[in-house]
Amino acid sequence: MAREDVSEALTAAPARPLLALDELAAGAFAAAEGAVEGSVESLIVHRDPAGAVRAWLNVCPHAGRRLDWAPGKFILSKDGLLVCAVHGASFETAGGLCTAGPCRGESLRAVAVVVRDGAVWLA
Repeated sequence: MAREDVSEALTAAPARPLLALDELAAGAFAAAEGAVEGSVESLIVHRDPAGAVRAWLNVCPHAGRRLDWAPGKFILSKDGLLVCAVHGASFETAGGLCTAGPCRGESLRAVAVVVRDGAVWLA
């Protein structure tokens, strides 16, 4: 093992959950940060009314901006759609598909997560 590899292995942060499941009520959204493909990214984590948890990158496909209007604060329409605070693109919460707005037909980029030991983890 090269010197750099040993150093990196010794200083690598231990895996930690994105958030505790009890911090995410049914139907709610939360912001989290996690390493995706080697980069720390802002994530949107959603727990649907049935309890299923899913996550997406916090990036609107229209203009590459965050969807939250303030850190961790998301807009939900009367119809239950996640709304981008910048240009109003509306995304369904089952798969992240944009159903209205400037990026209609595009989708949020899904990030695989798993619920384990009472917490939400990157898969």
